[in-house]
Amino acid sequence: MNSRSGPLAVVAAAVLWGTAGTVGTLASATSVSLAAARLVLGGALLGALALVTRRRTSNGNVPARRSPSRSPIVSLILGAVAVAAYQLCYFAAVARTGVAIGTVVAIGSGPVFTGLLSWIAGRERPSGRWALATAAAVAGCAVLVTGGRGTGGAGAGGVDAGGVALALLGGLLYAFYAVVAARAIGGGMASGVVMGALFGGAAVLMLPVLASTGPGWLAHPDGLLTALYLGCATTGLAYLLYGRGLRTTPVATAATLALAEPAVAALLGVVALREHLSPVSWAGLALLALGLVVVALPAGARGPGGAVAPGTARAAAGSRQ
Repeated sequence: MNSRSGPLAVVAAAVLWGTAGTVGTLASATSVSLAAARLVLGGALLGALALVTRRRTSNGNVPARRSPSRSPIVSLILGAVAVAAYQLCYFAAVARTGVAIGTVVAIGSGPVFTGLLSWIAGRERPSGRWALATAAAVAGCAVLVTGGRGTGGAGAGGVDAGGVALALLGGLLYAFYAVVAARAIGGGMASGVVMGALFGGAAVLMLPVLASTGPGWLAHPDGLLTALYLGCATTGLAYLLYGRGLRTTPVATAATLALAEPAVAALLGVVALREHLSPVSWAGLALLALGLVVVALPAGARGPGGAVAPGTARAAAGSRQ
């Protein structure tokens, strides 16, 4: 994969994530149960594909890579915990401070935390252009989701501080597992194996959540088909694309490009669900699109050795999971 196709793969993943909210309305399930089913099914698929890839490698059908050291394995285990914990933080935040604010804080803080973590990890200092484009994209995302309204929380008193803290923790967890994935891929592990380890492990952790939230809706054809689409397309395929994108796209850039998700979700809401966007929301969408275009433009000074660096949510489907 060349350096220009990497951002396209990330955006394609974000487009799939953006369809989750609209498709999720077809199932008569709670948002937590739907998100748990999505992660369990998608994680199982990614885990199975990772096992097949490892088996082919061990049989000599593909060039063998060096065995991962203990440190990356521990990082992947922690990353799997972060994938599952993101779900819990996101829905707890939404319950306390509302969907709009919880979404903006969790999704908007993700690229910022990712840029900081990738810098701390010693891979690459984010550029000034990335910072400006990301700020524009996050601002556009906030305006798009809130429609330019004030920050009303779960109650009349305004934003719930605990809910905002949980949303920020969710953004940090997302940044952590994105950086873990990018570092493992940059260190020589196959992207499919990395994503399989992260989401296969998270699937195991989310099984009790699915069982405790009443999975009976999966017995109905519409519920089962919805869960299969969310698991196979918006988790399995989307994270395969995201992993491929991380081979050549700096993780901070990838995290900003992932903000295409709420834009796609909003447009699908208008087309498929006949939702209405205010003029202010359309302006936010335009600002978000501008930020994504700027961050996706290739950096003229980037050499081939510096390409790989370590790494709207809808309540119905749990955002990126």
